[in-house]
Amino acid sequence: MTRYLPARHYRWLGITASILAGGCAWLGTTLPLAFAPAALLLVASGMLFFLAFRHAIEIHEGYVSVGNRIIPWMDIRRLDRTGWISPLIVRVTLFDDSRLVLVYPGDLDSCNSLLRHLRRLSRDALIDGIPYRQYWGEVLAPGNDRKHAALTRYRILRPEDEAEVERLYQRLKTVGNLDQKNSTDEK
Repeated sequence: MTRYLPARHYRWLGITASILAGGCAWLGTTLPLAFAPAALLLVASGMLFFLAFRHAIEIHEGYVSVGNRIIPWMDIRRLDRTGWISPLIVRVTLFDDSRLVLVYPGDLDSCNSLLRHLRRLSRDALIDGIPYRQYWGEVLAPGNDRKHAALTRYRILRPEDEAEVERLYQRLKTVGNLDQKNSTDEK
C-alpha cells in the first residue's frame, strides 16, 4: 500500500493568506481600497485550505482509495490528465460512465509518482485516449509482421564504411587472407 497525503505547504500558504487578508481588512478601515486585496486573499486562502485538507489517496493492489471511497482498478475505464501537474488533477471515468475528478495537492515528485501508479495499475483503462497496452508499449505486431519486426536491422556503420567492410569480406572469401604479402614470406 502506498499513501499519498496533501503537501504541508498548502496549509502554511493558507494561513499566510488568511493573515494577509486580515491585515488588508484592518488597513481597509482607513483606506477603503484595501478591501479588494483582502477579499482576493480571503478567496485564495479558502482555496488553499480546500487543497490542504483533501483526503489521502491510498494505492492498493486491487483498488484505489480516495477518502472513504474505494474504486477497484477494473472499474476504471479512462484516465485523462489535465494540464495541472501540481496540484495533480485527473479525470477518472468509471465503468458506469460516472466521472470523478481526482485532485491531489502534493509536491511535484509525489504527483508524478501518483500519476504513474494510477496509469500502471489501471489495466483496463484508456490513458489519455490511448489503450493501456499501447500506452506502455506492450502491443505485439500481428502474425507475419512479428517476424519482420524481429529482423529489423539497425545501421551501425555509415554506408561508405559498410561498403568497405563488404569489399574486405568478399576479398577474404576469395583469397583466404587479407595480408598483402605472400604466405611464403612468413616462413
